[in-house]
Amino acid sequence: MNENINKSALFNGSCLAIITTAFSFSIRAGILPQLGSEFGLSAEQLGFINSMFFFGFPISMIIGGLVYHTVGPKIIMQVAVITHTLGILLTIYAGGYTGLLISTFFIGFGNGCTEAACNPMIADMYDDKKINKMLGRFHMWFPGGIVLGSLISKFMTSEGFSWQTQIWILMIPTVAYAILFYGKKFPKAHVEGVTSISKNFKAMLSPLYIFLFFCMAMTAITEFGPNQWVTVVLSSSGADAMLVLALTFGVMTLGRLFTGPVVAKLGQTGVLLGGAFLAALGIYMFSTVTGPIAYLAAVIFGLGVCFNWPVMIGAVAQRVPLSGALGMSIVGGVGMFSTSIFQPFIGSWIDSSTATHTAAGLTGEALQLAAGQDTLVKMLAFPLILIVLFTIFFFWQKKAKPESESGETVPVAAH
Repeated sequence: MNENINKSALFNGSCLAIITTAFSFSIRAGILPQLGSEFGLSAEQLGFINSMFFFGFPISMIIGGLVYHTVGPKIIMQVAVITHTLGILLTIYAGGYTGLLISTFFIGFGNGCTEAACNPMIADMYDDKKINKMLGRFHMWFPGGIVLGSLISKFMTSEGFSWQTQIWILMIPTVAYAILFYGKKFPKAHVEGVTSISKNFKAMLSPLYIFLFFCMAMTAITEFGPNQWVTVVLSSSGADAMLVLALTFGVMTLGRLFTGPVVAKLGQTGVLLGGAFLAALGIYMFSTVTGPIAYLAAVIFGLGVCFNWPVMIGAVAQRVPLSGALGMSIVGGVGMFSTSIFQPFIGSWIDSSTATHTAAGLTGEALQLAAGQDTLVKMLAFPLILIVLFTIFFFWQKKAKPESESGETVPVAAH
């Protein structure tokens, strides 16, 4: 049924689409201080702007999941091209806070379309044995794009380029993935019954899916919380914040290249539990160390969150296969929605800590360092909750085996 699909073109187009998502993440993180300065925005207001990025994402993911088997991935990706382009242009010509809220929402909406279309499309293009491998390689380009975007942003900022010029860079991968997808034939679902919305919802009411749903909420904020605010919370730590971001995602890029063999060795549950411990250690180090040691913390944190997103999506695809594209989209959507909800809280933590330490007499870099470290201590709660959840998941699924596309269980690595 899917033999005549140009898998290479579709997969490469998917990778370029997620690079667009990555650029929107890293370049926006890099220009956050400039936006705050130019428009006179507080950290809490910047948090609301960030939240629009993560709010638009789950909305389009859920809509995309609902209509995936009706309209197909082709139309969803056409919407992604339109909303990415709108978001980029509206950001460049934004006149203030409201304009940035609207434009950031559109960019997030386009990013969600990418996830809603590409995750199930890749799952449909490859057999069960390759799902973890190919999802890992697809999601590898999110951290890979962030490394590249972070370095581009750092270079352009140091050379005096405006933030508007940096945003124009997002159009390069947007145009590239639009060209690769143009005129291509897209795959059909290969799991019997997966196109039925009623069967999707029935599968999503299972205890395992509901548990994964809540795990994803904590998984996403653990990854995106510290990273989205890196230029703010680490700006006075003695380490270059954008290099920390680039190093973190460089580790994630290399790690995701080996998602298949790592999951085969440790199992999905083992990978997730081990990652939670490393993420907690990395955030703790960020909150206590200064100078070059922050780069070591970046490596540890990067290893901690490296496999989370593709393995969580893979767990849904293999352990609750009848949830289909909708199930994958909603799990991914709740991750981004969770991140959206917490962005203003993180911003308010920074404002509150800044006010407290200002009253105590701190100023300048000492004030920024104290406020940043206080905020990171609060963020440590996210991976600690994950340690508990993934410990439960580890023992719950210790003897369980992911289901194949036929609905029968197939052996995988020991958990």
